[in-house]
Amino acid sequence: MTTTRLRLLPYKDYKGVEKIYSVIFYYLPVFGGMYRRRVELCLDQCQGGENILEVGFGSGLTFLNLNEKYKTIHGLDLTCDVNVIKETFASHNINPDLRNGNVLEMPYEDNYFDTVLLISILEHLKPAELEQAFKEIKRVLKPGGQIVYGVPVERPFMVLMFRLLGYNIREHHFSTEIQVREAAEKVFKKNSVYAMKATPSFFGSVYEIGNFSKQAK
Repeated sequence: MTTTRLRLLPYKDYKGVEKIYSVIFYYLPVFGGMYRRRVELCLDQCQGGENILEVGFGSGLTFLNLNEKYKTIHGLDLTCDVNVIKETFASHNINPDLRNGNVLEMPYEDNYFDTVLLISILEHLKPAELEQAFKEIKRVLKPGGQIVYGVPVERPFMVLMFRLLGYNIREHHFSTEIQVREAAEKVFKKNSVYAMKATPSFFGSVYEIGNFSKQAK
């Protein structure tokens, strides 16, 4: 069970990303509940602190919640218009530090973040890139800091759901949840791994949430 409820702005307030129509998935009946719940489960794992980095923050769907747990929100995204998104959240008295960049080579100093959060990002990396990404995340985490990630579980139901939404998973997802978990275990200490069930539950697990930490010195 999640104890977090995803707080969302009105749909039309979200701007600055290439595929802004994808935000509507969070507002749909049935599909919307599953989309929100996977984010809520990731947010549940975020322990709070001074600085959080969300890699692949998109339109900033998590920012209202993260602002309640962290002093400063930092965000890294490959393609979004950071200025547009900053303006959107400034009107809500949230001033995130947003940059364009790649998780494989991040523009941050060592040992800086309490938490690094990645929601539906790591599956887009090729298996050979995963360890490099985790080592780079480890570099920017404080000793004792945590990485929280969520990735889809490849099951027939999940593939079908993406098909209904107009996506061929194989064109977008290159690493499975197992490959992501195994790569994380090589770099970090595992705290917990949780499998989110589909609705109805007989479809099995559809999303996996990992909580790992950097060993304190």
